[in-house]
Amino acid sequence: MPSSLSEFTTLRVGGPALALVHVTDDLAGAVHEVWASGEPLLVLGGGSNVVIADEGFDGTALLVETRGIEQLDVAQPGRATIRVQAGEPWDDLVAHAVAQGWAGIEGLSGIPGSSGAAPIQNIGAYGQELESSLVGIEFLDYLSGDLVYLTAAELELGYRTSSLKQGREGVVISIDLSLAVSPDGLSEPIAYDQLASALRVPLGSRVPLADVRASVLALRASKGMVLDPADPDSVSAGSFFTNPLVGENFARTLPADAPRWANAPEPRELVVPLGFEPAVQPERTDFRVKLSAAWLIEHAGIGRGFSLPGSKAAISSKHTLAIINTGGATAAEISELARFVQTRVFSEFGVRLHPEPVFVGHSI
Repeated sequence: MPSSLSEFTTLRVGGPALALVHVTDDLAGAVHEVWASGEPLLVLGGGSNVVIADEGFDGTALLVETRGIEQLDVAQPGRATIRVQAGEPWDDLVAHAVAQGWAGIEGLSGIPGSSGAAPIQNIGAYGQELESSLVGIEFLDYLSGDLVYLTAAELELGYRTSSLKQGREGVVISIDLSLAVSPDGLSEPIAYDQLASALRVPLGSRVPLADVRASVLALRASKGMVLDPADPDSVSAGSFFTNPLVGENFARTLPADAPRWANAPEPRELVVPLGFEPAVQPERTDFRVKLSAAWLIEHAGIGRGFSLPGSKAAISSKHTLAIINTGGATAAEISELARFVQTRVFSEFGVRLHPEPVFVGHSI
């Protein structure tokens, strides 16, 4: 019997695959081989954003361990363009960038998982998103079987989403980033209140890259969001739900103390005959407003450490946005708790929370 896939996920749930293959080089070749066999394919990097069914995966799982960071010869003053292999651990990449004096991803320190997974959901934290640094990716396209290059614009990046997450099938082979060369070793301007407070500087300040990284790691650790064998709250898939986006008018119906952040307004849809240009620019709708999923969960009556009777899945004791495995939890128990959270929040506030992890072999 193959090893349980739970061994390769941060949430520690999931049954076996029919076959498990470790890939340390030629990821494209390994993927082509599985596609040619007709077997279902599951690509696993750091296993930090996935909930695999207790029954496992009825196909071949590729554990991607392709590593490497290469600086490309691109003439762009004040910038360093790098190519990162898909299996390079994301936090190792951030540590390397900080050590080199490259700014742009220091706020993304401590995010678990592999670099190849980063563009799929446009990872972001503490005022930075991958979108601002991503140039493009090498992508093995399922439909054509070809290795193609997709620019950041072609990926249609948004809040925790991309065209890859929305259904474009294939495998990320490597990613290209453009980072600011910081001769003085200073970060990008701090754009997140909590991080600015931790650093004791005003918003917009530039501080040593190493200080930003240290502060972000400390903040994440305080929430159980840094993988740590000594911390039971870190046995999770990270943030389990995305912060919901709602219309401005709906946001006004929520309690006054509910945290909210305005996003750019979306243009109205306009139907124009093929070959014609619109006479006027479409009017913009009301602003989209981002809400705090953690606040909604807490104020729906689900506190830190909450668990359903008899279940080994629980809300983290440090942060209500994480669902943890307290020891021996099943994927079914994780899903059951997630559904309960969704139901409580929807019943209390009329807001539907959407899970951030990918579900394999089952759904929430």
